[in-house]
Amino acid sequence: MSDTASENIKSQSVRNYALGILVIVYTFNFIDRNILSILLQSIKTDLNLSDTSLGLLSGFAFAAFYATLGIPIAKYADRGNRRNLISISLAIWSLMTAISGLAQNFLHLLLARIGVGIGEAGCSPPAHSMISDYFPANKRSTALGIYSLGIPFGIMFGLFAGGWIDEMFGWRAAFFIVGVPGILIAILFRFTVKEPIRGQAEGKVASENQPTIYETISYLLRKKSFRHLAFAASLAAFVGYGGINWLPSFFQRSYGMPSSDVGWYLGLILGLPGGLGIFLGGYLSDYFGSKDVRWSLWIAAIAMGVTAPLYYLVYMSPTANTSLLWLIIPVALGNFYQAATFSQTQGVVELKMRSVAAAILLFIINIIGLGFGPSAVGIVSDILQSEYGKESLRYSLLIFASLKIWCAFHYYMAGRYLKNDLVTN
Repeated sequence: MSDTASENIKSQSVRNYALGILVIVYTFNFIDRNILSILLQSIKTDLNLSDTSLGLLSGFAFAAFYATLGIPIAKYADRGNRRNLISISLAIWSLMTAISGLAQNFLHLLLARIGVGIGEAGCSPPAHSMISDYFPANKRSTALGIYSLGIPFGIMFGLFAGGWIDEMFGWRAAFFIVGVPGILIAILFRFTVKEPIRGQAEGKVASENQPTIYETISYLLRKKSFRHLAFAASLAAFVGYGGINWLPSFFQRSYGMPSSDVGWYLGLILGLPGGLGIFLGGYLSDYFGSKDVRWSLWIAAIAMGVTAPLYYLVYMSPTANTSLLWLIIPVALGNFYQAATFSQTQGVVELKMRSVAAAILLFIINIIGLGFGPSAVGIVSDILQSEYGKESLRYSLLIFASLKIWCAFHYYMAGRYLKNDLVTN
């Protein structure tokens, strides 16, 4: 074997290992972020909280710090060591997840969730930047799609573990048990992952000049494709996070399912079809985008449009089993947007803007989607409670699911402008 071939195999092994362990890191990110959803009903009963308060805990309390701090942290990531940053962040959010189990009231839990948000702010922007330096543009959506499998995997394992532990030992134990292993993963990541050279996957050399956050924001806002895809992704996240955070409570209230059953069935659906949707979305984006770059985002537009009417069947089904079956398809299609959105954002910016660009996108998505999605569902549920009683959550979720049509329109428009906005040199 030639030295060149040997070096190529070694480089491929290094990048595949890095991607694999980044998936594990992102899985813990979503376990710790979303385990709260399966515990909401128990916390509501134990601490006597309203749906509005629960929506704040699972939404804006986390998202405000997660999204806002992500930008200055990403600014450091565009010039500093991204591997070390991710390791420290993972240790912080894991510790704060464990501390959540000590909460004695709403304020304690609020502060702990803010701590989780602060830690998780240092994960995805530098991870996206690392992946973009490990993988060339024609494989980037697929690689980011694989990385994004951490979302459904984390949700799945969080629901599995959270539902079972909650039923057997209580909600406090669930936070302890899922938080501690992340600290060990942080140590493993720090000492086994190699920091990639910026631009190595594309044969580019990063400029010595470091754009300011304001320059990066201005640069992105001049891109029509970015404006549309950022808003489209925000709408998708608004519906998605609202559903993920409240679906367990919906099945418990409307169908009387115990938390362990909810965790098992929802975990399977959100994990397996959800994971398949993320992977297929990235793969199909690369496949069709290589023929016509507009289709890298039009695939997401089609998927979003199809999911909207299916959610009516999910929320208005007469039985839990029927509702769960109808949920499979929109969960899969609803994740098609993930990889293409982040991949094309990396494609429309310069090398030393990539972490900040990812953080800006995540800021927009998470303030609108994660910040307001769960909170809005909780507020509307409380408003509808006088008329619909325990079924108020059903109708609140149904109202917001219709936004997927609006989301599809903006992905279509983003695709129209994408070709002119990509950075090609």
